Order: sequence, then structure tokens, then C-alpha cells
Amino acid sequence: LCAILKHECEIVPQDWDGMIPALLMRKFDVIMAGMSITPERQKTITFTQGYATEPATLAVMKGSSLEGMDTPESVNLNLKGNDKTLKTITSSLAGKTVCVQTATIHQKFLESGDVGSVDVRAYKTQDEVNLDLTSGRCDVALAAKASFVEYAEASGKAVLTVGPNFSGGAFGDGVGVGVRQGGDDAIGKRDAKLLKDFNRAINTARKKVL
Repeated sequence: LCAILKHECEIVPQDWDGMIPALLMRKFDVIMAGMSITPERQKTITFTQGYATEPATLAVMKGSSLEGMDTPESVNLNLKGNDKTLKTITSSLAGKTVCVQTATIHQKFLESGDVGSVDVRAYKTQDEVNLDLTSGRCDVALAAKASFVEYAEASGKAVLTVGPNFSGGAFGDGVGVGVRQGGDDAIGKRDAKLLKDFNRAINTARKKVL
């Protein structure tokens, strides 16, 4: 996207739970870190159009009692008709410790009540979630499906995804680039232009891919 915009972009590392506060403090100009577009986040920052979908899923170690969970392949929480699936997941997670990265949509979902009262163990990074899942300190974990697939391939650990691919509801409406909300001053106008520029770049990139 930066190449399309002819910007020389500097990539800045930032802990996930401080991502939005650091953007608002102008430590950097945009967030592009797989952040899902949710109404709660939109109260604070603005998002471009979605540039990707990133379904969430549960993961366990091979041999877990949760293997073969009887659910549909995908669940969109914005749609009706998910009651049976949510009851199945609620029953499956009862008495289990579920690991998740803190300040994520995955933690919000687990604490929403949609799948009952869950014993949630939150970690600062996804790496810590993966390590405690494989070490047996978690019964099950919830994160972006790609995170578990990539970890299993890289580590050789017997990590399996179970249950449906989640989208909608607490999981948001796709992944977008986060930008500060534009204001009337010079910096605000610059942020508003940046939003338009990145939307244009995403459109251009999508045409090249398709």
C-alpha cells in the first residue's frame, strides 16, 4: 500500500494492548496489524474499508475431548439461527480454561456471555497463548485461525482447530487500517486525507490481485 501511495513508510513495533492509545498519542500515523473493524473501536478511531477477512476459531491439542465438536463450519454472529451452535460451544467450554490474548475481540467474545461463563486466562501476546496451550496450561484457546495454523506449521506441535470459523458480532466486520479521526485543524485534515489515500490504495491493490 505504501508503494502504491509512494510513501516511505516506517514500520513501528507496538504491543497490541497499547496500539490504539499509541495511535491517538501520535506515536505513529496508522495501524495495520490485523485489527478487526468493530463498533467499539470506531468510537475512538476510524477505519478504512476492510482489506481482509480473518475468521476466529478455537484450538486444542490433539487428543482433546473437544476434537470433533459438532458445529457448522462457519458462524456469522450478525445472522440469526446460531442458538444451537452457541449452546454446543457453551457446553463444550464448561469447566475448561480458555486462553486468549488480552484486549482482543476474542477476549471480548468470551466475556460477552454468548457462550456462558467462561474461565478466561488472558495473555499479553499470542505467542504466550500458543506456548501455554501446548504446555497444557490451557484446555483450549481462541484467536485468529491463521495464528494457530501458522504456529502448528512452524513448531510442529499437534495444534488442531475445532468448532466453527467465527465472524460478525464481537468479531467485527473484517480487518481494516486504523487511522485517527480527522478534525478541523491541520493535523486532523491530514489524518482525513490519509484515510482517503489508504482507501484508494486498497482499491488499487485489490484490482491487482483480482
